[in-house]
Amino acid sequence: MRKLCISLFSIAVLVSCGTAKNSKDRTASAVSSGVKGDKAFLSAYKEITAADLKKNLYVIASDEMEGRDTGSPGQKKAGEYMINYYKGLGISYPKALGSYYQKVPAGFMKKRGGGNLPDSENILAFIEGSEKPEEIVVVSAHYDHVGTQNGVVYNGADDDGSGTVGVMEIAKAFQNAKKAGNGPKRSVLFLHVTGEEHGLFGSEYYTDNPVFPLANTVVDLNIDMIGRDDPENRGKQYVYVIGSEMLSSELKVINEAANKKTNNLELNYKYDDPNDTQRLYYRSDHYNFAKNNVPVAFFFDGIHEDYHKPTDDVEKIDYELLMKRTQLVFTTAWEIANRPARIVVDKK
Repeated sequence: MRKLCISLFSIAVLVSCGTAKNSKDRTASAVSSGVKGDKAFLSAYKEITAADLKKNLYVIASDEMEGRDTGSPGQKKAGEYMINYYKGLGISYPKALGSYYQKVPAGFMKKRGGGNLPDSENILAFIEGSEKPEEIVVVSAHYDHVGTQNGVVYNGADDDGSGTVGVMEIAKAFQNAKKAGNGPKRSVLFLHVTGEEHGLFGSEYYTDNPVFPLANTVVDLNIDMIGRDDPENRGKQYVYVIGSEMLSSELKVINEAANKKTNNLELNYKYDDPNDTQRLYYRSDHYNFAKNNVPVAFFFDGIHEDYHKPTDDVEKIDYELLMKRTQLVFTTAWEIANRPARIVVDKK
């Protein structure tokens, strides 16, 4: 996640301070009792496992990737791994793009304070909808981190390796549903953006140069750090959800219903407070969608002691909690992709 270095400006923010009740861990069988009659969903949901998240994260956040700084050889290696993963699943890219890559030019980033960053790439995987293919559900995460400093690799396992592998698992779940004849009615774009740590550059480039019209983009579910806990919530089964009712009166309701029928995490809306000094609503890639009037929800675990430090390593990830949070985002995406009407945009 990007450090707080933007200027503070006044934007009206809708406040929500309710939280869902915390609950004990639930097994897959317990989850199934909450979604009786939806075998297609349950089959896809079970594809998201802690073991697979761990397997991919041990690659994405390995020393071999050299901290995945924007445009670096290590980041490109990580991107190649992700693309090979999608190819293995049979998930292609948007036809209009012609490949999995959307180039983000160095000049674009330099004009926005990106210094001498080299060219980089967003990575896009895509599953076309069966009934409303022109309507796009975006599931996003940034795959860059801060690189290597003074010879020390900053692996960024949580920031944002956790979100990166979460998106990959969600894509797998949707693809397996499609193979079983239960593909999403709306199209789903799995968007891995670059340049987040330097200034949200990849997501800004995408929204300035969208592969699909933003008018047809139903939602952005953005995942940035979901593998750890923060001191305030140590040991809890929770996730911060940010911005889910800023633009749509329906998105928060859908997400809460998705949570209740699955792992029933504690949903914490602390950072929707307009007096939040961390300004987190403006600090990850969902914001570039929100400022273009696309409803967003940002899933986040908080600022922990290893944030932007070389100690943000794979051994410190809570893989069961990472799985539950990923399952929540998938369940929310599934509902939005398959419901009869697209969610409304009725707030400013």
